[in-house]
Order: sequence, then C-alpha cells, then structure tokens
Amino acid sequence: MKFEMAPMEGVTTYIYRRAYARYFGEIDRYYTPFLSLYREKEFNHKEKNEILPEHNEGMEVIPQVLTNSSADFLRAAHKLAALGYREININLGCPSGTVTAKGKGAGMLEDVRRLDAFLYEVFASSPVAVSIKTRLGMENVQEWHGLLEVYRKYRMRELIVHARVREDYYKNKPDWQSFAVALADNRWPVCYNGDIFGEEDYRKLTETFPALDRVMLGRGLVADPALPERLRQLSGQCADGKQRPENPAAAVERFHAFHDEVYQGYQGTQMGERNVLYRMKELWTYMIGLVEPADRYLKMIRKANRYDRYEEATGRVFMQLRERCDRDM
Repeated sequence: MKFEMAPMEGVTTYIYRRAYARYFGEIDRYYTPFLSLYREKEFNHKEKNEILPEHNEGMEVIPQVLTNSSADFLRAAHKLAALGYREININLGCPSGTVTAKGKGAGMLEDVRRLDAFLYEVFASSPVAVSIKTRLGMENVQEWHGLLEVYRKYRMRELIVHARVREDYYKNKPDWQSFAVALADNRWPVCYNGDIFGEEDYRKLTETFPALDRVMLGRGLVADPALPERLRQLSGQCADGKQRPENPAAAVERFHAFHDEVYQGYQGTQMGERNVLYRMKELWTYMIGLVEPADRYLKMIRKANRYDRYEEATGRVFMQLRERCDRDM
C-alpha cells in the first residue's frame, strides 16, 4: 500500500512535511497545499517556500495548483518543471465557498464542458505529468458518471478521489459505491481519500477494496502522526521493512520532538509570534485527541498569546501524556 499525505492549507506546510519525514517517515508521496494561479502572477513568498527543492529534499513532493485557466496552469507548469518537478496535481476538490464561487476547486465540477476544455488544453501541452484530486460532484453523486466520462479521456498520472460531493464538505459518510466505479476502471492509478482515522477504518476500506493500492491521509494523519506507521503494521511491516513494536513512552518522546521541530521551524521564519502561535494552535485542534481531557488542554493552548504561555500549556500536555504512560506500565 502507498500512503499519500493530503494537502491541507496552513497545516501540511514544508515545515510540517520536513519534520514529519524526519520523525515518522511512512509517507510515499507528499502534496503541497495548493498554489493559487492567476494571470501573470509570480509565486509569492509563501508559495516559493513550499516548492523550493531544498525544502523538500528526500521526499517525493507533488505541487498542487488551484486554477481554472489552462494558460495559467501551463505557465506555472513550465516554472515548476524548471525546478525539477515531474508531476503537478490539479485541485478539483476544495469545497470552500470563496474558491467555488470563482469556479475553482470543486467549483470546476459544475460545468463538465468547461472542465473538459480545460483538461484538453492542459494535457495537450503540459511539460510534466498531471494528476487530479477530485470530489464526486458539486451537489449529488449522479454527477460522478459524467465527470468520469471526462476523466477517461486523459492519461493522468493518478486520480485521487475524495469520495464526497462538494455539498458534503467534510460531513456525511464517503460514498464507497461511487468510488468503486473509478477503482474498477483501471485506466490510471486510483487513490482513495476520506475519513481514515484509525485501524478499523483502514481495515474496512481494504477489505471492501482488496485491489486498492494507495490511500491519501489528511485529517486522520494530522490528528495522529503515527497513524500511517500503525496501518503498515497491520500488514506486518513498515516502509523500511523494520518492525516497530509499540512503545508508549518512546512514542510520547518522538511526538514531543516532532512538535518541537515544527514549532521551532515556524519560529525560524519571518511570520512573527502571533502567526506562529496561530499555526501551532491550528495543529492542536487536530492533535488534541491524543490527550485527555482534550477540551481542557485545548482551551489552555488557545488562550496562550505569547511563546512562554504556549510552552507552558504544551508542557502540561506532554507531562500528562508521560504520566499516562507511567500509569499504563
């Protein structure tokens, strides 16, 4: 099984990806948060940091772009090819209202003729391979068959399917029936995305789709960075071929070191104290489930408005995790 890290705006940044690869490293393909493309627009400072080769060493990283203009895509594709990238992913799944209102992200799925024309020009002239991350449609799954008819025209590197429509956002259950239609096609590698939060979710998925050979993890991975490692252990081996028996105390220390590297990485940028804390607080909205009582500790972290107060709050979190390990031993 190949595991892929979903692009999450403001979360899976290059700082997060580098720390993740260092401490966990069970991901085969990483995707950048989307790069917004506009006519004649250069990549901004934040986007350049995401795609600089030196920020992505030792990882297979695929830039993801958000656009509805083939001309803008091709302009960006040539720049990315010059940096050494050999694949670009097109975001056709973002459900944000500000994105879809501009006919981008999942908003592209509303007009299949326009989507087809866009993809025709992209695939005809792209200097690099193209993959697509898509939803099943805008409003209902009946749209999916029409979208697949469009996708079947093109030789994409991979089709990543978030098995929801845009109107679901991240609610309701992923539609596995609709996903099965794409997986059975065999025209391109198909990757599943949607609600894999633990071993039981993964077991049900792989039992339902024994031919599936790649899964994209997003919120579940950020909530529990060791999740891909445990999923590999279900089949007996980690990516490097070594068994990793669970050691709760060592797991806490590794998580702590990972957190500190992400935190210090953001401090090393020019974004300022307020923005660093904002990024870290956003991460904790996912990771807080690792500690109990979650609400109490999350409230402490959210109230921190200076580095020293943030460090005091997170210090209590890691102390609680260590104490829980001692009680369980």
